[in-house]
Amino acid sequence: MSNLIPTNLTPKEIVSFLDKYVIGQGNAKKTIAVALRNRYRRLQLDAEMQKDVMPKNILMIGSTGVGKTEIARRLSSMMRLPFVKVEASKFTEVGFVGRDVESMIRDLAANALQLVREDHTELNQEKIEAYIENKIIEKLLPPLPVGASEQKQADYEASFAKMQARFEKGDLDHLMIEVDMPAPTIDVMGGGNMPPEMANVQESIIKVIGGLNKKDRKKEVTVKEAKSILAQEASAELVDEEKLKDLALTKIEEGGIVFIDEIDKIAVPANSSSRQDPSKEGVQRDLLPIVEGSNVQTKIGMVKTDHILFISAGAFHLSKPSDLIPELQGRFPLRVELDSLDAEALYRILTEPKNSLIKQYEALLGVEEVELVFEETALRSIAKYSAVANEKTEDIGARRLHTIMEKIVEDISFNADEFKGQKVIVDEALIEEKLEKLVDDEDTTRYIL
Repeated sequence: MSNLIPTNLTPKEIVSFLDKYVIGQGNAKKTIAVALRNRYRRLQLDAEMQKDVMPKNILMIGSTGVGKTEIARRLSSMMRLPFVKVEASKFTEVGFVGRDVESMIRDLAANALQLVREDHTELNQEKIEAYIENKIIEKLLPPLPVGASEQKQADYEASFAKMQARFEKGDLDHLMIEVDMPAPTIDVMGGGNMPPEMANVQESIIKVIGGLNKKDRKKEVTVKEAKSILAQEASAELVDEEKLKDLALTKIEEGGIVFIDEIDKIAVPANSSSRQDPSKEGVQRDLLPIVEGSNVQTKIGMVKTDHILFISAGAFHLSKPSDLIPELQGRFPLRVELDSLDAEALYRILTEPKNSLIKQYEALLGVEEVELVFEETALRSIAKYSAVANEKTEDIGARRLHTIMEKIVEDISFNADEFKGQKVIVDEALIEEKLEKLVDDEDTTRYIL
């Protein structure tokens, strides 16, 4: 079971990985790293004890743009675990029009199936390539009829070997062959709200209709185009769909992560006299069994949610965690508060991450053969103005950097053709020219930045 989490990382290694992408927020990283390591530890225990070790769900509290979602997103990509991010505000109580909370588990199931399918394709890459090669060569060099003489068979094998050599070199890429186009796929679970039984019926009907129209799906394409078309067919031929579903189920139940954002939007403040959305508490009650542990029917089978890790996050500007119903509060025993971003943190966000905002702008303008250079004083100035704008208006954290940076680079980007082959230096004087008046005038800051 331990191979479900492919990277056997210690909490320190997990935090070290996150430090490449998310600046600061040490407490949040530490809490989540320990929660993930505990999942690995649980899988090393005997089966009887495994059942009783429940995940410690986490509630992250912090303003928008401080890194809550980024931490969860980076973790899922690092661990190759089924992960889904949902907004609590999009859910409605059963009986209201909208998405029901069980749809998050159905989305997680689809994500897990995609993950195991990708892993299977990677493991069977050689077989898939051999299948494509044989299929294409047989189109160009049709097999001999049964009962052909040994001489003809020997000649055929020699011709086949020559074609294989030409295929590998790409000499056949320009030739035209006829292939069966894959049936158009229809996302029957796209709405996320369709009952699984109805989705299965709809999927079966689509398959039947697709089979009836198979004759109409033949198309003449080049060998180069056929390679990518046949890759899908090869994967379907070599894959055991039921085995994949079983693997996906295990991957979800032992390693799935659900990130519930904007959970503060379904909290009802105690002093609130208006009940604009009576379904808020209903959504909380619907969340309870899912987070506590229940069975949810999905396309890949019945998913037990007992050991799925739930991470929720919210700014809690207008409400507080205690405004959630007590039962739901108890389902998120670990609380971690994320720090607001000051000028120093914003400067580090600009410069330190692996693909920081500065590196992105330099690379984008590099496409136009413009060498964009930011002076150290300019970077400090950008961080300072971003922090001031956050103080004067709504604090939107690191997202303020996107607004400010676009304002600074806008003219250079627009006139990039005029700067082709040149070095453009962004200094403190340019920053002040672009931003000083905007930030000083609170009304202008509110509307423009």
